[in-house]
Amino acid sequence: MKDVLNNSKTKMEKTLSVLGSDFAAIRAGRANPAVLDRIAVDYYGTPTPINQMAAVSVQDARVLVIQPWDKSSLKSIEKAIQASDLGINPSNDGSVIRLTFPQLNEERRKELSKDIKKLGEDSKVAIRSIRRDANDKIKAMKKDGDITEDDVKQFDKDIQKLTDKYIGLIDDAVAVKEKEILSV
Repeated sequence: MKDVLNNSKTKMEKTLSVLGSDFAAIRAGRANPAVLDRIAVDYYGTPTPINQMAAVSVQDARVLVIQPWDKSSLKSIEKAIQASDLGINPSNDGSVIRLTFPQLNEERRKELSKDIKKLGEDSKVAIRSIRRDANDKIKAMKKDGDITEDDVKQFDKDIQKLTDKYIGLIDDAVAVKEKEILSV
């Protein structure tokens, strides 16, 4: 029974972690190196993340600087950024690439806010699914005679407490990200 609870907790942690990385990739009008995490560059025939082939730094609040270790990869990085869904045109000066993030307009902020809420809701659905799977396992254990009715009731309380905790954490993360987007 403890195994089922610990396994559920681990899965819920992963769900929260995925939500965090999804939020990091949302462009908030501020320079954030995490927006490049999903972009892979064709580097000698191998898809390679930008952060593994270049130093990525924040020059100021709205400018990211990408300085490749191998200058010959500048064009490849530039093409990968242009081909991505980032929506920013890179500026290549021959030694570094600069990405200037435009200020967000009100319409785009509201759009991003909806996206954030949807990601949060999807994460809550995943948490509830984990709870349902755990409850199914416990019911199967009771049916097999491995645990008592009292154990099932205690487990139901424990798994619900865990579910409520992670849904609360998701709500908090959504509120923080939404505030960040709307106050940029």
